[in-house]
Amino acid sequence: MSRRVEIYDVTLRDGTQGEGISFSVDEKVRITEKLADLGMDYIEGGWPGSNERDREYFSRAAGMDFGRSKVSAFSSTRRAGVSCDEDGNLQTLLKTGVGTATLVGKAWDFHVAEVLETSLEENLAMINDSVGYLKERMDTVFFDAEHFFDGFKNNADYALAACRAAFDAGADAVILCDTNGGSMPWEVGGAVAEIRKLLGGDPALGIHAHNDTEQGVSNTLYAVREGVRQVQGTMNGYGERCGNANLCSIMANMSLKLGMDCCNGGLKNLYETAHFINDLANLNPLKKKAFVGKSAFAHKGGIHASAVVKNPGTYEHINPELVGNRRRFLVSDLSGRANIVSKAAETGITVEPSDKRVKDILAELKNLENKGYEFEGAEASFELLVRKHLGLYNKRFFVEDIKTSVIREGKDGEPVSLAEVSVRVDGKIERREASGNGPVNALDKALRQSLEGFFPAIRSVRLKDYKVRVVSSAKGTDSVVRVLVESGDGKAVWNTVGVSENIVEASWRALIDSIDYKLLRDEL
Repeated sequence: MSRRVEIYDVTLRDGTQGEGISFSVDEKVRITEKLADLGMDYIEGGWPGSNERDREYFSRAAGMDFGRSKVSAFSSTRRAGVSCDEDGNLQTLLKTGVGTATLVGKAWDFHVAEVLETSLEENLAMINDSVGYLKERMDTVFFDAEHFFDGFKNNADYALAACRAAFDAGADAVILCDTNGGSMPWEVGGAVAEIRKLLGGDPALGIHAHNDTEQGVSNTLYAVREGVRQVQGTMNGYGERCGNANLCSIMANMSLKLGMDCCNGGLKNLYETAHFINDLANLNPLKKKAFVGKSAFAHKGGIHASAVVKNPGTYEHINPELVGNRRRFLVSDLSGRANIVSKAAETGITVEPSDKRVKDILAELKNLENKGYEFEGAEASFELLVRKHLGLYNKRFFVEDIKTSVIREGKDGEPVSLAEVSVRVDGKIERREASGNGPVNALDKALRQSLEGFFPAIRSVRLKDYKVRVVSSAKGTDSVVRVLVESGDGKAVWNTVGVSENIVEASWRALIDSIDYKLLRDEL
């Protein structure tokens, strides 16, 4: 199926309608640059008639070069009973100076009556007038036929008439929208095929699907198979309610599975772009997303890992590098020797599978995981464990003792945590005290202060994240606490783990590993 399909990104408008997602003007400009590098044909910057932030965005974007990617503005058709010259939305859209616009209008007679509260004839006139008005003043005008598939089920003749009203006015493409996200793939595919016949010729159609039934990607691909020329969606599937069709999956499937021309050669930037936007949105890291998730090409089972080492095609449907992702080997109590060897190689450690020490590493790892440890998210602790077994690690300091206490003065006083740490370095003892917001924070400060005189580089280390989870232990009814610590020094970020029935002790073990890892990396 080698044909050209345009990609029209709506992340900066539709995507920001998702709960908890908001971008500043600066962030929207940065995202636009990333989307352009990815190869988007069109990037919808927002609805300038709805808010000042979008108007400022278009003002900024007007003076920038995004290569072959075109920035588009969004608006609705004129209001009922109002001329295009008098319609504020259309006039504001024209002031953006962009050459491409998308207008949304009703294709479902139910919405015309219930929402617009106007006649069916007036709605068709609104579509025709608005598209024609903009087409005289802009290079490219698309029409989003809102609720098309619901409208087509309810009154096919009227949904078709809405599309014709746009085409008759010169619309460059009519985008068929599954706005409620309730259609099934075979319904979408059948409707697209039927409307193409009814319109005659080879009409320029597009698809805009929402994901309320988890069919957004499938509905889009069915529409593509039936001949649509444009696909609209959002990065990572952001959007109102359950989100929009996920362009990451759509573009990868179209390019790698259907052999279609899309992305303009930028698919290798897919992983980076998806994570860049997700980070700016301040959302949880992408892990389980197809193609771009961190776990998309992660291998945990020993049999799987062993096979992938021999031939990646045994458990990978594509080469992860095609979308900018990478293969990862996880280590756990499900691991085999191949996991250990492959994971060690990721850290720069070479060891042969036949080396008996690999068996020892695997045995200790499984024993620790049985006690509650988890090394999937603590790669620094795993590297330390491997290096200790292989004799590639020199312990630089030893903790002699620690003390913690919590003091609250008065009935309404704020509690203050105190910590005292003694360390031994080359036979010399150093003892420091520190206070903090909780015992773990106090311990972290005291530990680093006691070591800074010996290892000044530790001053750059900061505790970036701290997660606690109660997990079942091997004893069944008892529980242990697992602490994951994320640390950074401005150059790198690493994760360590500690486990104990005491949360302070578990945290302490993770903190020790964090400092050990910092000193190790500085030596390498």
